[in-house]
Amino acid sequence: MLIGVISDTHGLLRPEAVAALRGAEHIIHAGDIGAPEVLDSLAAIAPITAVRGNNDKGAWAGRIPSTAVFEAQGVTIYVLHDVNELDLDPAAAGFGVVVAGHSHQPSQREREGVLFFNPGSAGPRRFRLPICVGRLYVENGTARAELVTLA
Repeated sequence: MLIGVISDTHGLLRPEAVAALRGAEHIIHAGDIGAPEVLDSLAAIAPITAVRGNNDKGAWAGRIPSTAVFEAQGVTIYVLHDVNELDLDPAAAGFGVVVAGHSHQPSQREREGVLFFNPGSAGPRRFRLPICVGRLYVENGTARAELVTLA
């Protein structure tokens, strides 16, 4: 199963991000969405799981949870905006993947058997950080991540 992962759009959904997410069977948005239209556009590609970021304000954002759990092909994925606010032990809780954004820095690392994945920012450029989205490939109870640089 291919899961598209995007974060920190801040109201800007680049055509390159949309193109990179096409073909995904599900999309995860890890917060700082910026506008409800971003979610509408992503939902036209595939079903979406989204969490609220620290910059998501207003009535539309109040309906979006701060954390979410999604299961795919035997892998349970925990989604939040800022990994520094993680208030549980993902390995003990049975999560195989933790997806977070916030830092705008793309990264992937494994710790205690849990893949921590940050797709970076797909929105306005911040400092000299790359514009990225991610892909999670989940099959038979295992997950691997790929970062896709857009610009």
